[in-house]
Amino acid sequence: MGTPVALNAEARGTVNPSDHRGGTLRYVRTDDFDSLDPADTYYAYTWNFIRLIGRPLVGYTTDAEGAPSLVPDLAEALGQASEDSRTWTYRLREGVRFEDGTPVTSRDVKYAVLRAAYPEEVYDAAVTRGGPAYFRQYLTGPEGIETPDDRTLVFRLRRPFAAFDYLAALPTTIPVPRDHDTFPEYHRRPLSSGPYRIDTYAPGAELTLDRNPHWAAETDPVRTARPDRITVRLGVSGPEVDRILVAGEADIDLAGVGVQPETQERLLADPELRQHVDNPRTGFVWLYCLNQNVGPLTSLHARRAVQYATDKAAMLAAYGGDPAGEIATTLLPASVVGYDPFDRYPVGPEGTGDLEAARRELALAGLPDGFTTRIAAREDRRKEWNAALALSRGLARVGIQAEVVPFTSGDYFTKAAGVPAYVREHGIGIVMFGWAADFPDGYGFLQQIADSRAIKETGNQNLGELASPQIDALLDTGAATRDDKERARIWAAVDRAAMDEAVMCPYMYVKSVVFRGPRAANVTMSPAYGMYDYAVLSVADEDPSAG
Repeated sequence: MGTPVALNAEARGTVNPSDHRGGTLRYVRTDDFDSLDPADTYYAYTWNFIRLIGRPLVGYTTDAEGAPSLVPDLAEALGQASEDSRTWTYRLREGVRFEDGTPVTSRDVKYAVLRAAYPEEVYDAAVTRGGPAYFRQYLTGPEGIETPDDRTLVFRLRRPFAAFDYLAALPTTIPVPRDHDTFPEYHRRPLSSGPYRIDTYAPGAELTLDRNPHWAAETDPVRTARPDRITVRLGVSGPEVDRILVAGEADIDLAGVGVQPETQERLLADPELRQHVDNPRTGFVWLYCLNQNVGPLTSLHARRAVQYATDKAAMLAAYGGDPAGEIATTLLPASVVGYDPFDRYPVGPEGTGDLEAARRELALAGLPDGFTTRIAAREDRRKEWNAALALSRGLARVGIQAEVVPFTSGDYFTKAAGVPAYVREHGIGIVMFGWAADFPDGYGFLQQIADSRAIKETGNQNLGELASPQIDALLDTGAATRDDKERARIWAAVDRAAMDEAVMCPYMYVKSVVFRGPRAANVTMSPAYGMYDYAVLSVADEDPSAG
């Protein structure tokens, strides 16, 4: 079976470059967006896509070597830091307007951050958010954002953060005017500050975007905005997504996670279809989390038994084998600063598990005959579902009976797996999960999944509920460290410490076998998001039959 090389593993270059302006770019997706509210989203594909609608203070472009580069987006320059890295100042570009023609001001960005980080203050009610918690964690409080004039923002932090520009690149800083905040319905119609605005949105069915007439290209170094319209067909099964793409009824799979295994075999065996296949490394790691507050998994030895009994080879096969990725042993992937290879729980030369080691750990846990638990997985993500079944079969070999429980992607983190109270009430000891860096630094990968202070009532990503003072302290030290080599050493230490607690089991460094329609133009990988760069995608020409 051949390996496609149109976009190679290093993800450099552009496929099908084109200056064509116009046409309709068509996406397709198995489920709905988690949320189009920039305060409430935590899926990488939504972060990638939402940039078409809204502009954060800082953005990403990709350099000639395929590496991510921070660039000022809504801001006219990257942040100015105080000597102690606790005060960061940004000045907005002139000429940026919302879709209704009103200028974007510093107050709109301040309000956007406050409604994300301190919603209880903004709405005077108990509100939970599904996005990252960095601003709440680092700001001195709601008073920690100052707007001395219409174009200036000052962020004051309780602790030094040497890489704050990465936080300024989060969707959290996409401006939201207070007068247009329709919370809790804002996710249906966020106000555009980017090149496109929402035309129609039927949740779970279809989203269409058309041009924001007040977007000025000269103010935007990130987006090319070549298509006239963008459509997203939602709520389609995985196999049907593949059929739609190969049939030419859509151009791009919005989720960016690759085709189904059976489609992969067909694509790689057909020379003509293989021309439209890319196989890049994504920066994602597939893992599962073991909740240390659920049932027998409160025992460290029980968690370690699960790690040793995992058949990682079978789980990799569920995703399509070697073209889909490589067996993982660390939390950090090679693309993230701090990666240092080690293997805390070896599963044998074939990757099928070390059953003797698993049984020893079960005996130490006082559970020589095994135990029962439940695995949460997203049924609409067929490959993840099949990997969960493979995990369950592997664990059964040592007496661990793990029932796989189905959920859907749209509410996985907001109503089920990301809600600690729900997980405990329903005895869900294991949660299937995928992760990539919120930004390309060890902190951006590790903090939300390993810091006890990041545990949230809903939208939680620390799914093992890891609570280690040692790890929290290392994260704080690394965040304040300006020396790149020392920061990398600290992130490697966090990786090892987290793996020693056995609350996360990485099983796959992800490559994706992705099919792009022949109309797709200016196709390049975004290492910041681990998929195609949606800010520059376009169509080479417009097929009259395309809707």
